[in-house]
Amino acid sequence: QVQLVESGGGLVQAGGSLRLSCVARGSIFSISAMGWYRQAPGKQRELVASITREGSTNYVDSVKGRFSISRSNTMNTVYLQMNSLNPEDTAVYYCNAVRYSMNYWGQGTQVTVSS
Repeated sequence: QVQLVESGGGLVQAGGSLRLSCVARGSIFSISAMGWYRQAPGKQRELVASITREGSTNYVDSVKGRFSISRSNTMNTVYLQMNSLNPEDTAVYYCNAVRYSMNYWGQGTQVTVSS
């Protein structure tokens, strides 16, 4: 089992920045990838960014150039640096980890961007 604990959400004005953190606990060995998803009210959950154990990254088009995902060497912590935030980024952000093809989720952290 893998437990994920997120932190760093909050309220920020448009143009501001936030940094999300996610710590993985438990059976963290063999985690192959970690990432961040978000879900806005009335919308489906979408992948924001992901990073593999090897360091390969992937971003949804709407955040490219503004968000940056990184991880610790031990793959037990993943970060999402969010810059130039806009109101469309408002959502609950969920940390995700993949281990042996199983998905694990954090409880979510609210990010609200005011205009």
